[in-house]
Amino acid sequence: MNNIVYVGMSADMVHPGHLNIIKEAAKLGEVTIGLLTDKAIASYKRLPALEYEQRKIIIENIKGVSQVIPQHELDYSVNLKKIKPAFVVHGDDWKDGIQKITRQRVIETLNEWGGKLHEVPYTKGISSTQLNQSLKEIGTTPQIRMAKLRRLIDAKPIVRVMEAHNGLTGLIVENLTVDKEGKKKEFDAMWLSSLTDSTAKGKPDIEAVDVTSRLHSLNDILEVTTKPIIYDGDTGGIPEHFLFTVKTLERLGVSAIIIEDKTGLKKNSLFGTDVAQTQDSIENFCLKIETGKKAQITDTFMIIARIESLILKQGMEDALKRAKAYIQAGADGIMIHSKEKSSDEILEFCEKYKQFENKKPLIVVPSSYNHIYESELIEAGANVVIYANHLLRSAYPAMVDVAKTILENERSSEVNDRCMPIKEILTLIK
Repeated sequence: MNNIVYVGMSADMVHPGHLNIIKEAAKLGEVTIGLLTDKAIASYKRLPALEYEQRKIIIENIKGVSQVIPQHELDYSVNLKKIKPAFVVHGDDWKDGIQKITRQRVIETLNEWGGKLHEVPYTKGISSTQLNQSLKEIGTTPQIRMAKLRRLIDAKPIVRVMEAHNGLTGLIVENLTVDKEGKKKEFDAMWLSSLTDSTAKGKPDIEAVDVTSRLHSLNDILEVTTKPIIYDGDTGGIPEHFLFTVKTLERLGVSAIIIEDKTGLKKNSLFGTDVAQTQDSIENFCLKIETGKKAQITDTFMIIARIESLILKQGMEDALKRAKAYIQAGADGIMIHSKEKSSDEILEFCEKYKQFENKKPLIVVPSSYNHIYESELIEAGANVVIYANHLLRSAYPAMVDVAKTILENERSSEVNDRCMPIKEILTLIK
């Protein structure tokens, strides 16, 4: 048996606990670090702050490390069977929770050639959760935030996006997590919707709220969050104006803008053909995409083309034709929209889109066909799902109910259980 010692780790933030494990592993032989890729880490928790190559450089330069290889899954067995180490070294804190299954699989795999699991006592006083919280409180930079959306698309089976229309809803999307089957689930990014932004201001969704006013809402969210933001750019305006919007959003660290291929006074797509709506020509919309791409400075900012063909009853072939043309013009993604309660036409588009030789990330917005599960969208080939207006839609009836109850009872005691305590409000805002 060789003297290789295998240590699997994510090493997003290297702390004394990591160093102690490497030190103990080095006493047993030559240390090979199986460094989890972004995709492996994102399969059970948040995307790491540092990219794989950045983490690899750090670990390679720690005393006692002989080599670093990628571990593409949470499961160690593929790498273990390849190098057949004499030992696997890990902290003893993985006997419970999601890693309990991984630990058992390691033991079973090592038994195939007589390898042993060596567990190091957990280093007290070190909390990755607290370190991550401290990192959030410090904030992020525009460049890091902007690049994160592309990293998420590469790392996750589907990127989950929730709308935010002010700082408070931004905090909800930023911090809310649920534990399901041992995995932490959260929203990956925020959707700054023109509908919810204008509605929150008491104005119609007809681009009545100009870019300058919308940037105030954007800045409120940017100041208190770190997750990537996708900006709803409506039609994008004329190409000469669109290029300035791109420059502004890129400078602020927004990850992407989505623009729709309609012209004239903007009407919400969910009205469909019930109101007069005009689709732009392919040539004009391609020119707008090309103008925006030429205006951006970085390679990370994304311009995503939203196709309205299904909404406007122009047919599947028109939608597919436009998708190909928009990608050729430089679009970094395609958003396909539908107002049907059935998901059939969206799934048909997804199936045909899969056949494209040159395709970009596919974005869907299941507002009307909301019975569909994310797992079905993943299977269909969608890369991003946007929950486009749910925080605003849920907040309004709750506020009306509270206000009505106070009017009816001439006091507020009856709504105590429907209101967040003031103390919790004060502690929510760090």
